[in-house]
Parts: sequence; C-alpha cells; structure tokens
Amino acid sequence: MGRAPLLAQKGPEVERRAFMEDSIGAASAVGMPASTRQGIPVGLKGAIGTAHLIGLREGLRSLYQLDDAYGGGDVRSLARRHLKRVERIINTASYPETVGRQLQLLAGETTEHCGWLYYDADDQGRARRYWGEALTTATVLGDDNLAIMVLASLSMQASYEGRPRQGLDLARAAQERALRYGSPMLQSLLASREARALSLLGDDCGAKQRLVESMRLVERSNHGRPSPHWAAFHGHAELDYAQGLHFTEAGHHHGAVQFLRAALDHQDRTYGRNRALYRLTLSRSLVRAGEVDEAAAQAVESLEHLEEVESARVTRRLNEVTGLLRSVDATSARDAADHLTEYAQISGAAR
Repeated sequence: MGRAPLLAQKGPEVERRAFMEDSIGAASAVGMPASTRQGIPVGLKGAIGTAHLIGLREGLRSLYQLDDAYGGGDVRSLARRHLKRVERIINTASYPETVGRQLQLLAGETTEHCGWLYYDADDQGRARRYWGEALTTATVLGDDNLAIMVLASLSMQASYEGRPRQGLDLARAAQERALRYGSPMLQSLLASREARALSLLGDDCGAKQRLVESMRLVERSNHGRPSPHWAAFHGHAELDYAQGLHFTEAGHHHGAVQFLRAALDHQDRTYGRNRALYRLTLSRSLVRAGEVDEAAAQAVESLEHLEEVESARVTRRLNEVTGLLRSVDATSARDAADHLTEYAQISGAAR
C-alpha cells in the first residue's frame, strides 16, 4: 500500500516488478514454520507433517499463477529458492515414509516447473537439465503423472527447437501413460502436442487427425478423471492457437488468422503471457495474409500486454513481428514497427 504514489509516477513496469516482489515475498513464507523462516534447521524443531506439505504445495501453486500472469522472467529465482527449500527439508528433516514420498514428488514437480521457466526464458539447455532431473524423479518414484508432465514439456521443447521427430516420439510416450490415467482433457493436450510435431514434419493429414481428436476429447472433458492441475491451461483457446499454428505451417495464413482471433477471444485474462503471445502471433499472420492495417493495430495493442509480461519467447515473437512490419510498404506498418522498436529500447526487450 505504501508504494501507491511511486507506482503512479513510474508506470506499469515499476508496478509489475513491485507486485512481483511482494508476491515473491509472500509465497516464500507460505506454510513454513517460524523456525524455518528464521533459518533454524527444521529437523531440530520436530517432524514434517501434512500442514508443511500443504504450505509447500501452496508455494508451488503461487509460482504457477505468477508465471501464467506475468511470464517466467521474475519467477525463476523464486522457483529455484523454493526447490532448494524442499530439497533441504528432504535432506535434514524427520518425517514418515509417506510424507517423504510426497516431498520427493513435490521436489520433482518444482524441478519440472523450473524447466518450464527456463524454457520460457529461451534458455533451452538449462530447461533440458531441469526436465531431465524431474524425469529421473518420476522414474524413481514410479509416478505417471509427473512422467507425463515432463514428457509433454520435452515434446513441446523438441518441436520448438526444430526436432519434430523427437517431439512426436515424446508426445506418444506421454500419451501411452495418459491412457492409463483416464483424463480426456490430458489426452487432448497430448494429442495437440502430437499434432504440432506432425505439422512441423509436413504430415498435414496426420496433424489434422490429431487436432480433430484433441477437440473431440475436450468435448468429453466431463467424463473420466479430471485433468491434473498443471494442465489447467489447456482448453478451447489452446486448441484454437494450435489450429492457427498448423495453418501457418501449411502457408494458409487467412485460415490461421481465423483461429488465432478465436484463440485470443477465448483466452482467459489471467493468462497474461499467453494473451501477449497470441496477439503478436495474430499480428504476424495478418501481415502474411496481407491485412496490414489490422496487423499494425494488433501489434500496437499488444504493448498493453507486453508492459506486464517478461518472457523471452514473447520477446522473440515481438522482434519477429517488428521485422515483418518493417518489410511492408505501408505507413501503418512502419508506424507500428516504430512503436514496437521504441518499446523494446525502453524496456530492454531488444536484448
């Protein structure tokens, strides 16, 4: 509350960082006993129980929410600290075997999330290392849910890095486990990952089949087990976006525009990073479809989201759209490119 006058003077970037600092401080202390916050080894004050686990899980949930809203830039250091806290408790505290397994699982899930945050930062080497560690934990514990989550992430990364064959194999390995899990929404997510890899491999027919299946599974989401918490982002907006990317790969930019508009319309406003990425991707497809004026307008409108988000993947798309707009001989496109460049210079997004 004491920051309000400062925020009014210095604008959205200061506001975002101030909010993140407050949220990080709050999430760091969630659920931990006073002895831990004061730096006293937990094991000296008694055994870890269910209340501690709930608090640590709440901390991880907070990390998911902050990342969804603002991107991973300011969340990575907190995620690393949260992981170190869980690992310290595992190695120094006393607890029953059942609690120990849950602590190990929480460490694996936090490790996986660290991998996602470095993926979003476009630090793919470090993302792979975290995901490799998380997959090892899933194997040791024999936990299918964690294994599916990691394999799905690795599939996404492989496609992103131009390794679609590996992306396809990883998505199918995850899908085999998901069939036993019994969640239509989870199977839908993995089918969309398969579709992305097939699209990049040039298998248009196969990609369409998997996208149709993915949409069918979403419609059956009320049947079977609910999706795991980490897959909560998946739904109609995500599938519209996947369809848009598929049409983009096929060179059908007018078709891509239709689905990308729908993705932006359907995307929940709590997913700030996704909204920024969707709008910039829509702008890119509009340029390629020859709808330059709307492309310029969407690009400029994306600045509203970009002021709140720190994500290297979004920055990469911003730079791509800026370059495309500069290549077009239209006043609206050049003006929009100037706005984007000015924003990048002020915010440091051009780094």
